Amino acid sequence: MIDLPHRNGPLLDVRDLHAWYDESKALHGVEFDVAPGKVVTLLGRNGAGKTSTLRAIMGLLRRKSGVIRFDGYDIARLAPESVARSGVAYCPEERGIFASLTVAENLGLPPVIGPGGMSDADVLALFPNLRDRWSSPGTKLSGGEQQMLAIGRILRSGARLLLLDEPTEGLAPVIVKRIGALISTLRERGYTILLVEQNFRFAARLADRFYIVEHGKVVDGFDRDDLAASEQTIKTYLGV
Repeated sequence: MIDLPHRNGPLLDVRDLHAWYDESKALHGVEFDVAPGKVVTLLGRNGAGKTSTLRAIMGLLRRKSGVIRFDGYDIARLAPESVARSGVAYCPEERGIFASLTVAENLGLPPVIGPGGMSDADVLALFPNLRDRWSSPGTKLSGGEQQMLAIGRILRSGARLLLLDEPTEGLAPVIVKRIGALISTLRERGYTILLVEQNFRFAARLADRFYIVEHGKVVDGFDRDDLAASEQTIKTYLGV
C-alpha cells in the first residue's frame, strides 16, 4: 500500500464550480467530494459535463470560478503543471500517447512529483503486454495497449489523486475486464481515484460513491451501500 499523507476530511472537495469554453458555459455549480483511498465515479450522459469537470480540476479550463480544494489547499487558480506537481494526475479519454515515441519513451515522459510512484518494473507487472511492446512506437499499439500505457504513465509520477476519463471507451470486453481489475488493485493499494464513466455496469463493480452529472452540475449522489435501492433512479438519469 502506498503512503498517502493527507489532512482530515476529503482529499478532493469541489464547491460551486463553474467553468466555460470561451463564451460557452460548461459547468453550473458542480459540488462533490472524494475521500482518501476511495474510488468515486461521475456518471452521466454524453455532454453532461463529466470530462469538463476533470479538465477544470486539472487546470485545463482556465476560465472558471468556485473552489477546488485538494488536501486542504485551493488549487482552482493553479496552472495545469502546478496542479500536477501538487499530486493530481490526469488520464484523458484520448489517452495522449505520442505516436512517434516508443512505449519506454512514453512511459518516462511525466516527471516524478512525489514518493510512492511505481517503477517501470511495477508498471510492467501490472501490464505484461507492454513488456512485449517496449520498443514499439505508439502507432503500433492497440487501443487497449494505449490505455494501459496511458494509465501506467501516471502511476509512475507518485500522484496522490488519479483522474481517469472513460478508461473503457472503445475497448474489447476482455480489456475492459482487465482495466476493472487494475482499478480494484489500485484501490487496494491505497490510491484515490476519480473516475468518469458512461458504463454503469463497469462503474457499479468498482466505485465507493457515485455522483450523477446533468447539464453541468451534480444532481444526485449514492454510496455503494445504497446502490441496489437507487439503481432504477440511476438508470433513469442515464437513459439505460
